[in-house]
Amino acid sequence: MSTPEPPRPRRNRTTVAVVAASAAVVVACAAVGYLTLRDGGNDEADPRPAPAASASASTGGTERGAGGGGSDPLVPGWNTVVNAKRGITFDAPASWKRQSADWVSYVAENDDPEEKPLVAMMAPAVLKEKWCTSDDDKDGSPETFSLASVGTTGEQGAKSAAEAAEDTAKTWVYGLYTQPDRSRLTVGEPESFRTTSGVEGSLVTVTSSGAPKKGKCDTDGKAVTFAFKNAEGRFVSWTYVGAHGVQDEVSDATIRRILSTVRLFEDGDGEG
Repeated sequence: MSTPEPPRPRRNRTTVAVVAASAAVVVACAAVGYLTLRDGGNDEADPRPAPAASASASTGGTERGAGGGGSDPLVPGWNTVVNAKRGITFDAPASWKRQSADWVSYVAENDDPEEKPLVAMMAPAVLKEKWCTSDDDKDGSPETFSLASVGTTGEQGAKSAAEAAEDTAKTWVYGLYTQPDRSRLTVGEPESFRTTSGVEGSLVTVTSSGAPKKGKCDTDGKAVTFAFKNAEGRFVSWTYVGAHGVQDEVSDATIRRILSTVRLFEDGDGEG
């Protein structure tokens, strides 16, 4: 009797949050449908159907981030991304599509029927949303995979910046690219990092190698997480996560340049 193969990681999980002020819903192209944002320490998504509401035509591509505001971009021609809830601002190249302030991307265990998020990022910027499309299960519903994303989150319960950076980076690569196998991860040593604005924290890079390629869009993955304290002294983080070992892979120089723009946004409420 043959052993059944483990399911492929599903890499297009994205939540859609109800915008309380306008009762509109930001619509995402995701297999999990409508999900509501929970006020958890890690910007987690609660996999419960949101109340029915009319759809907004906006995907957040022209919005600056949670609550608006923020400073002008540090790099000319780039766009500012704000997570006011966590008190973080950074910039992304114009080619990276900014999602709305209430958009949360996350990963969960493939065999979890409740899709409880393992890790999540709020209001991310996404590069090449339709980088790869496949219908490996031949059900007539192709899945679309992006090349890379950058976003921020809270790190509730973290004892140090190094711990937060390592745990978050490992979970992204595992969740998107290697599950259920954690042995494929290569974890770099934590390094001290200081952004252009003077934010200091710990940086950890995690990559995968040799993950079984069961579908057209399967690749190895890479995550770079920078963890630090916000203006309220709470651990938060910025993360890059994307395909690794592919022709279009985002360069380390670009990742570091985006990271260098991370700065504090002190108008956020910092709750969570």
